[in-house]
Amino acid sequence: MPVISGIATVSASADEQSVRRGKVIAVAKCSYCHSIERTGRSPRAAAPPFRTLHKQYPVETLEDALAEGMSTGHPRMPEFRLEPNQVGDFISFLKSLE
Repeated sequence: MPVISGIATVSASADEQSVRRGKVIAVAKCSYCHSIERTGRSPRAAAPPFRTLHKQYPVETLEDALAEGMSTGHPRMPEFRLEPNQVGDFISFLKSLE
């Protein structure tokens, strides 16, 4: 039984690390416009808080756009692309806000 418990602990720790890495990305690339916290307004009123994104669509659907280059129809949001190893971390962070 301790082996299973140890595996679960390692997995939870890996998940927490992924969420932390994803938050670092969000701070660097998104927090100037979007609220990336569980509370509070977005700095830019038109930018949805990340904690609400899952109400609009499953955040997993952003994986391809994040890897290929995220762009939107409004000019204020810069186009950006995440490295393949960053996409999972960013999605983990978004899911942690659900």
